[in-house]
Amino acid sequence: MTVNWKGFKSGTDIRGYGCVNTDDPLYLSNDTVIRMTKGFAAWLRNKTGCENLTVSVGHDSRVSSERIDAAVTAALLEEGIHVKSCGMASTPAMFMTTVMLSCDGAVQITASHHPMDKNGLKFFTKDGGLEGTDIAAILSLAEQNAFTIPNTYGSLEKVDFMKDYAAMLRGQIIDGVGTGDKPLAGYKIAVDAGNGVGGFYASDVLEPLGADVSGSRFLEPDGTFPNHAANPEDKTAMRMASEAAVESRSDLGVVFDTDVDRAGCVDANGTEINRNRLVALASVIALENAPGGTIVTDSVTSDGLHDFIVSHGGKHLRFKRGYKNVIDKMIELNAASETCPLAMETSGHAAFRDNYNLDDGAYLMTQIIIRMARMGKEKLFEMLDSLAVPLEEQEVRFRILESDFRKTGEQFIRDWTEYASCASGYTAAEDNYEGIRFSTNKDAGDGWILARLSVHDPVIVINAESNASGGVRKMLGMLYDFSKKRESLDISKLTAYMENI
Repeated sequence: MTVNWKGFKSGTDIRGYGCVNTDDPLYLSNDTVIRMTKGFAAWLRNKTGCENLTVSVGHDSRVSSERIDAAVTAALLEEGIHVKSCGMASTPAMFMTTVMLSCDGAVQITASHHPMDKNGLKFFTKDGGLEGTDIAAILSLAEQNAFTIPNTYGSLEKVDFMKDYAAMLRGQIIDGVGTGDKPLAGYKIAVDAGNGVGGFYASDVLEPLGADVSGSRFLEPDGTFPNHAANPEDKTAMRMASEAAVESRSDLGVVFDTDVDRAGCVDANGTEINRNRLVALASVIALENAPGGTIVTDSVTSDGLHDFIVSHGGKHLRFKRGYKNVIDKMIELNAASETCPLAMETSGHAAFRDNYNLDDGAYLMTQIIIRMARMGKEKLFEMLDSLAVPLEEQEVRFRILESDFRKTGEQFIRDWTEYASCASGYTAAEDNYEGIRFSTNKDAGDGWILARLSVHDPVIVINAESNASGGVRKMLGMLYDFSKKRESLDISKLTAYMENI
């Protein structure tokens, strides 16, 4: 089987097929995983300058995760490394092993919210997740396969680290609420883990603190994900979480993705708190101890969110799509002495400066629950009443048909920029770092439209929001007229929208 080593790189992760597609060039066979892991070991030795390494290994609930975990562990042992085997664990917890267990590195087997046949590897050091250049270097080492076997075989230690991680979260709630060892008594919280790893949050964090978690759903790990995608951006997942909260009369519903680095929630009425609303809530929390601080978000956040952050005494930097992009920007700003307490994507990745710049869905929900317990059941979400919500919003995607998709996509954005800049009512946004974002006046759509090239895929992503009925159609209509004769693009999604609206 031919292996497409470079194709495994997915931003700052390794992604491929864990099962079913065994003949695919991106299949994560045992041999392929072993070589990748040895590449990480060589990279880690070079970074740390240390020969005697300790590395933790964990995995999510996917059907292929235990097999891949065994291959990773075997490779590390052959490299003479002490392995702390954590079993099933969340991705943020695996980073925390570098803090709480003093591991030199950590490996998490996960493909986040992707379908059951996918899987991947995510690496950490004490400095956080790796950069894309690091992943490329590791894959290059794996392809070369020029590893020498050390004289000393490694050692294996079984660790129940999720027990320690849950205790840490419980401690944060106890300290944050300050009303004793049962601070959640009288509160009812429904957790939807989507059959991923997040079920521990109900049983090991909330319930021991007195919370009623009887309304929770899909807590049992099941790598076939039989109920819905474990993804707080998934409409079915959020709808089912809303139903669970309402039916069980819970005060709060919590939704996790498969590996718990992202989260969303719903209130007692089933109202979804995700995307801009979740960023707004997290921003208020982050600004409590960092007045005047800068909140970094991705490029698709709304104008209403910008105004909300400013109204709460913060600054808003709308940066690039990609959770690692916003986190790295936060780290950069703090290093330059500009206070930045939060970096957050609308997808639900939220990294607080006070939590090692780590995107952790359980930590985010813990901070929200602390505020709920402090403020009372009814008051938590009242602060969102001042968040202006657009009347219409739409996302469409153009598939790029050319092999050099990046060149084609960048040319499209340049041409669209020139075209729209000459249109009446269109003003290019000054605070934009990705693609091109235009604000439109009432005659041109009363909102904004953003065109950007996807971080990883041969796709141009278009987002539009409007404060007026028919405003999105007006903006997308002009884009449709501009794009419809371009043979290098598949704009069928936009065509269907314009014809069926």
